[in-house]
Parts: sequence; C-alpha cells; structure tokens
Amino acid sequence: MTDFDSIQVLKRDGRKEPIDLDKIHRVIEWAAEGLDNVSVSQVELKSHIQFYDGIRTKDIHETIIKAAADLISQETPDYQYLAARLAIFHLRKIAYGEFEPPHLKTHVEKLTQDGRYDQHILNDYSNDEFEQLNSFIHHERDMDFSYAAVKQLEGKYLVQNRVTKEVYESPQMLYILVAMCLFSNYPKATRLDYIKRFYDATSQFKISLPTPIMSGVRTPSRQFSSCVLIECDDSLDSINATTSAIVKYVSLRAGIGINAGRIRAVGSPIRGGEAQHTGCIPFFKLFQAAVKSCSQGGVRGGAATLFYPMWHLEVESLLVLKNNRGVEENRVRHMDYGVQLNKLMYERLLKKGNITLFSPHDVPGLYDAFFADQDEFERLYVKYEQDESIRKRSLPAVELFSLMMQERASTGRIYIQNVDHCNTHSPFDPRVAPVRQSNLCLEIALPTKPLQNINDADKEIALCTLSALNLGAISSIDELEELAELAVRALDSLLDYQDYPIEAARNASMTRRTLGIGVINYAYYLAKNAVRYSDGSANALTHRTFEAMQYYLLKASMKLAQEYGACPGFNETTYAQGILPIDSYKKDIDAVCDEPLHLDWESLRADIVKHGLRNSTLSSLMPSETSSQISNATNGIEPPRGLVSVKQSKDGILKQVVPEFERLRFDYELLWQMPNNTGYLQLVGIMQKFVDQAISANTNYDPKRFEGGKVPMTQLLKDLLVAYKLGLKTLYYQNTRDGAEDVQGDMDDGCAGGACKI
Repeated sequence: MTDFDSIQVLKRDGRKEPIDLDKIHRVIEWAAEGLDNVSVSQVELKSHIQFYDGIRTKDIHETIIKAAADLISQETPDYQYLAARLAIFHLRKIAYGEFEPPHLKTHVEKLTQDGRYDQHILNDYSNDEFEQLNSFIHHERDMDFSYAAVKQLEGKYLVQNRVTKEVYESPQMLYILVAMCLFSNYPKATRLDYIKRFYDATSQFKISLPTPIMSGVRTPSRQFSSCVLIECDDSLDSINATTSAIVKYVSLRAGIGINAGRIRAVGSPIRGGEAQHTGCIPFFKLFQAAVKSCSQGGVRGGAATLFYPMWHLEVESLLVLKNNRGVEENRVRHMDYGVQLNKLMYERLLKKGNITLFSPHDVPGLYDAFFADQDEFERLYVKYEQDESIRKRSLPAVELFSLMMQERASTGRIYIQNVDHCNTHSPFDPRVAPVRQSNLCLEIALPTKPLQNINDADKEIALCTLSALNLGAISSIDELEELAELAVRALDSLLDYQDYPIEAARNASMTRRTLGIGVINYAYYLAKNAVRYSDGSANALTHRTFEAMQYYLLKASMKLAQEYGACPGFNETTYAQGILPIDSYKKDIDAVCDEPLHLDWESLRADIVKHGLRNSTLSSLMPSETSSQISNATNGIEPPRGLVSVKQSKDGILKQVVPEFERLRFDYELLWQMPNNTGYLQLVGIMQKFVDQAISANTNYDPKRFEGGKVPMTQLLKDLLVAYKLGLKTLYYQNTRDGAEDVQGDMDDGCAGGACKI
C-alpha cells in the first residue's frame, strides 16, 4: 500500500513538494466541465498511475492525458475534448510556467530575444497597438480543440525546440502572430481591423492554414509556399540546376513537383553518337536522393511527385518504378509519379488502337504541343508515327493503360494528369503560359520554365500558397464572401512577406501571384445538409457552393487589383481575355447537374477585364489531412472512413470523431458505404467547373464488392474514363480496402509523405 504522506513530487521548475491528489482530481474535473458522457473517476482509473517518491508532475499529467485519450470512442466522443483540455493545460505549463498566458508584448519580447520570433514584429507595432492586439486574443478558444488537434499543434505547428520537445507558445499566440505578420505592411489605419478579422476567422476554424504558414510565419524563416513546381530540361546543366532547387526547397518545408518528361530515353545518342544516353532512371534516382536529403526541420519528411508523358519511350519501365518487385537498379520507390495523358491517348484506348512511344528528343515540337495545342499535338504525333526514320515502339493502348492502372492499384501512388484539361480549362493561355505539370498532391496546375542554371532569373519555378475555407463552419453560402476576401488578402500579402531563395521562384511568384484556396469539412457540410456523395442529392448544393466560392475569390482579387494593380502576368491569363471558368469547363458535366448560375458573372467579367486580377489563380482543392484535424474537421472533400477515424502520425495513434457526431451520426456517408466512385467523381466534376487549378480527388475500391474479391481492370478503366469525361484535371490516390481497421496515415496538407499539406 502506497504511503502518500511520504511521497514528494518533482515540479517542472525543479522544486519538490508533497503530492496533492485533490489537485490532480480538480484538474480533471475542470477539464470535464460541460462535457457529456465523461467520467472523472474513469479517467483516474484508466491512468493506473504508479506513484513513487520523486515522480515528476510532468509524467503524472502526461499519463492522465493518455488515459483520457484512450477513452475516446463512438459511445463517448467527448473524451476528445477532455483529453484536449488536459493537453492544453500541460502545454501552457511547459510554455509559460503557469496556466495563464502572458501579455502578448511580453511574450513576443521574450521569444524575439531568444531568436525564435522575427524581429520585425516588435519593430512594426507600437505599444498602443500591442495593447489592442492583446485585447483581441481569446485564450479560451484553446478549449475548442480536439485531442488530435492539440497533438498535431504540439508536433508540427507550435514554435518549439524539436530536439527537447520544449514548446514556447500556445495556439492563440500562433493565430494572432500569423495575422500580425501577414498584415504588417497594411496601412496603419486599417491593419488592426484586418488582423482582428483574420485572427477570428482562423482561431474559430473558419479559415484553415497550411503547415508552412502555421509552423513558420512569425519565425525568422520566411518560405511559406506549400507547393513548388520545378521543370527539368534535357541537359546536364538543367538536371543539376533542378537537383539544387529540389534540395533548397525541401529544406524549406515545401512539397515538390518535378517535371522530368523532357529527358531523352535510354540509348539515345549524345555528343554526336560518341556515347549512349543512360535514360531517365539514373536521373530520377538523383532527384530522389535530393528529395530525401533533408528532414524539413523535423516538421515532416521531404516528398515529391515526378511527371512524365504516357508516350515516353521508357514508359513501361517508368510505370513500375514504385513496384516492390525488381531490384534497386531498376526501381526508384521513394517518390510518387504522375502519368500525363490527353484526349488522343484515351481515344486510342476506346478505339482499341495502339499508342506509339517516342523519345521526346527525337520528335521536335511534340512535347511542347502536348500541353500548348492539342490539335497540333495530334498532327505531329500521327506524322511521327508514319516517319520510319524515327526510333519508336508501338503497343496496344489497352496494354499500356492496363499496366498503368495495375500499378496505380498496387501502389496507390501512380497519379493521373489530364494535360489537355489542365490547359483548355485553365486560367492561363496555353499558347504563352502552358501548364506542364502538377505537384505531389495533384491540385496545383501552374506554368513553369525549366532552369538551365540555378541562378536563372528569367525562368519559372512555380510556387503556390494555400489555405482552405471550412464549409462546416458556415451557416449560409453568403458567408463565403468575407472568408474569401480575408484569405485572398492574407495569402497575397504572404507573397511579398516571404523570401525567395531562388530567383526563378521570385520571378514566377511576383509575375503571376498564384494562390490556391480550397475547402475542408465537405463531408460534414453534406451531412448537416442531409445530402450524400453517391446518389446525386449533393449535386445542386455543391454547384451553388463552389460557384459562390470561386465568384467571391475572383471578386476579392479584382478588388485587390483596383488597390494595388493587377499581377504583371495578368495578360497571359484567359481572365484577361474575359474567359472565366464557367466558359471553359467540360460541358459533359451539364448532364450530371443542371443547376443554373446564381451570381452576377457578367458584371464580374466586365470588372475583371477592366481592372484585372491581383492573382493569376485563386482556387485548388487540396487533401488538408493534418490541417483539417486542427479544425476538428473532415479532411478536404473526402468522405471519412469511420465516425471515429484512427489516424497514424509521428506522435502516435490519434482518434478523431466527426463533427456533431451525436446529432448527425446517421447522416454521414462513410467511404466504404459508397457503392462505387461514380457519385463522388460527378461531385468532383461539378467542383472542377469552377476551380481554376486542380483537385486532389481519390478513387476507392472495396474488393469484396466484386466477384472473386478482385477489382476488375474493366472497372478501373471505366472510372478513369468517367473522370476524364467529367473534366477532372487530375486523380490522386487509389485506395483499396484491405479488410484491416482503417488507419489513415499522416499525409497532410497536404500529401504523400507530407508536403503540401495544408
């Protein structure tokens, strides 16, 4: 029997004092206040604390937090808030030495002196402004987080020593300081108003911010773009410059898209036939080594997706690069791959024809036309097929498509980019600014120009700065107007606020000022409106919602253009020609949804032509895996796998309960309840009608639904064709249910291995 009278606890400051069991009990009671179906005694019993003399209060608290987290279930979902409150209590004790946070100015002075905050914050704001800013903060909002959110904040977002795990701030400090940094250059007459509105929107989970912004803005680090698109040319100089750019941006927490489709095929003559080219694979290995060379500051690992065209001469070898069979010499498994298709490729499949493979170097003009001009591509492609002097191979389209879909099914990570849709339904004029690649989450579609030298200032490394609007947090579609304006203004300011370690990235960003604003909590949004993914009932709501989102994003950017001028690259957009997304979308979607337009697009069109846009792009729909957890939201546009999702992160297993579980538990349509992909793909097609970049859209298969427990190739090809017909620009993961408990990996913001997670 433990003699509690003799036990001393070791406090955080090194002092010892007698154990106070009542104090422990009171803390748990405080955390349980106002929550349903939680029991203080159950937490105490579950914790099984073995008290001993000298036990650290830190260890006691962490044990109680874990006990509360272990009790999270469908029957008792509110333990996620009890555990979160205990974790916030613990976190503040670590950061401040006490539960009550300090004054904002005092806090900033301390962390600036320690080199953890950027000096400009103290320089830019007066004492009077700090007083007002401190009054804006609602520290009680820390109690609105779920447990999964607090653990993600601790692991990724809060400023900390990532070796000792010592945290230096609490969440509300994060939110107010991000707002202060992003609006620091606004006129003093208006900036505090924008800071307050943006702080309220983010701290109340109406706007979700990506990992680079949450973890980096307010620190001396100043690179916050989520996604970086780097194009490689067919030369050693360009390959070396691409490799250097990859290393630089991976180290700065960005996710990488690499376009390597120009590299000539193995066996091609070089130096006038003096040697044979080694082909793509050795250089892909070089890019992989560059991606994996940095840990991204302990926030997440480096990750990349590499793109190549389906008609590349080496495509059969490239399609199997992630395959577990084979040897290291012919595999490059630690990147993901995007296969680029267009209408001609699909037509060859449908007509049971052949696809001819070429080395891009041997067919002048074909690679550029693949993106810039579909009619010219077909003319050249057929011409080169008939030219007997050109090295090529021909094989049945169904064989090549089947190999691609087999590898997509077995790895889940062979992605699809429909390059014609990316250019015909694009904010960029493909004749002058073609889109030749996407990123590792397949939602960015921006022009690039391959580097020849790392110092090239006239080339383009495309960056995209992301955020998302929380559809679950709005009660009316009209609320999107305010949120759209705040998101556009904040992200546009970020473009000027951040640094550009490579001049080609500065050139692209300052010329095009591209943003990608998406959504989170779409599944909750459908559930609370009593509509479903699979039966068409959500089509009209989705059309109205994404029409409003794109309309208000464009309106906000047009207003910014009135204030600060249009982006210098505006003349290379289709917007400058008066062409809007509602003009260029794939009209096949009209057979799915005949909802009319509800907003005044003609007036907006006239205003855009007159004033321009501050930003070449405004929207993209990203996965948002981690950042959605911060808002206790369902991620991106995806249906949840369960009412309680079990998510694996580097901090361990986290349980997250869907919003309004008790009231809406029967209104959610879960992933594996969906009978097929058709309804989901139709919804994505409706979204794509308005979204000016691309969408991270997944396909999902439960083998038990098919004869013999195996998904037939005909079904995979059918869904691929449906996605193309509906105008989808990209396809992201292919998920196959394996019968085990659904555990979602920490793919955030973002993205395979973590990069553009918002």
